Amino acid sequence: MTTVAVFGDLQPQDLLFLGEAALRTLLISSVAIATGSLAGIVFGWMMAAGNRTVQFAMNALLDIFRSVPLLIQLILFDAFVSIAGFPMPAFWSGTMVLSVYTSALVASVARGGIESVPASLRRASRSLGLSYWQDMRYVVWPVGLRSVFPSWVGVSLSVMKDSALVSVIGYIELLKASQILITRTAETFFILGIAGLFYFALSFPLSRAGQYVERRWQQS
Repeated sequence: MTTVAVFGDLQPQDLLFLGEAALRTLLISSVAIATGSLAGIVFGWMMAAGNRTVQFAMNALLDIFRSVPLLIQLILFDAFVSIAGFPMPAFWSGTMVLSVYTSALVASVARGGIESVPASLRRASRSLGLSYWQDMRYVVWPVGLRSVFPSWVGVSLSVMKDSALVSVIGYIELLKASQILITRTAETFFILGIAGLFYFALSFPLSRAGQYVERRWQQS
């Protein structure tokens, strides 16, 4: 009687496959964090500087993206663009949803940074002849950024880990690649251990860079 092998052995190229998936995770996370942070800063400024109508509208809109689970947002958006006749590659669908999700989180951080600047300091800058935009550029953002920078780092690390959910729409990032290899090899513990190390390798430099910047600011 012949024995049929159901699972295959883990091969060296499988580690390369995981490495490439880790780079795809880094790519989609970096794009989402960069675009989402820029949009979030603008939204945060609108929430802090706008009138009550603008503040209410922005809060209501961003609360939707903060409250609805990211997994549901990904599935709904991917289904919507397909039904609308504008199907997108999984990378772009995932990037757009992650960027909007990031902007909703960063908006609260940016608003907190702006509102943390003492009103007396802003009045002093205006009394020295600075315009509104000069006040924002030279006083509000430098001071506010220091107070909320750790929160922004935390949001970025969270988004990097949440990028694993993009696998639900077919993007082969680190978690999806791990699932594929586990299905073929049944080496669950070993493969997930390697995936965990990759996630650590992606997140640790950002965490350390954030700590380094904070120390430099404290010393200056």
